[in-house]
Amino acid sequence: MERSAARFSFKEALAQLPRGSPLGTERLAAHGITAQRASALVRSGWLQRLGRGAYQLPGDTLNRDATLAYLAQQVPGLHVAAKTALAWRGVRHNLAYRETVVLWGDQPARLPNWLDPIVSVRYRVAHIFDADMPEGLGLAPLAGGHQELPVSSPERALLELLSETGSFESLEEVRQLVESTRNLRLPLLDQLLSHLSRIKVARLAALLSSDLQLPWAELAQQHSRRLGGGRRWVAVGRTGERLDLPANP
Repeated sequence: MERSAARFSFKEALAQLPRGSPLGTERLAAHGITAQRASALVRSGWLQRLGRGAYQLPGDTLNRDATLAYLAQQVPGLHVAAKTALAWRGVRHNLAYRETVVLWGDQPARLPNWLDPIVSVRYRVAHIFDADMPEGLGLAPLAGGHQELPVSSPERALLELLSETGSFESLEEVRQLVESTRNLRLPLLDQLLSHLSRIKVARLAALLSSDLQLPWAELAQQHSRRLGGGRRWVAVGRTGERLDLPANP
């Protein structure tokens, strides 16, 4: 009787559990399924173990965005960032055969191996804003997208992309993407720039926006002067590309 009741209880939970999403121990616990019971359900074939603390329903196909939303609940500050966020919000240059989703977060994290067949990702910890910036500024789910998956706004994604110039993205590719950012929300961009702490990002924003005659060029130059002093900023990135950024473009 007890075993039959347990099965019936899980069948009730089964009707409520989301399809296409990894199931963590917290979500299972919310449906009355303890870690011990989850292990028993794996042995009996009612659940499939993905990795430590992660499960899926047998025969279920995991959805990319639902899977990334699951990771966002596990890793502090994880969000879709930089070039990927721009592309998802309509600013793109070249289309990759298989997109590598750029993720940023607040802390180092080892993403699970079971993620690989679902989506290719590159995870980075990069703190380009000061500690006083309001949490979640410039982050929001996509309209019509998964509501638990934070994606950088075009304004924040732009600054994240500039941070990756010379390290993960070429200056030419970045320039072509920046050229498409003519309709940024200036109040939000100003707020983000006021919390920016990386001189490289400020200089690139000022240089490219000035060269391309973008509507937010003066705003970028103001913040570049605030951060930059009077010296040139010169560095060679991981790609071997030399960045030589003047103080006052």
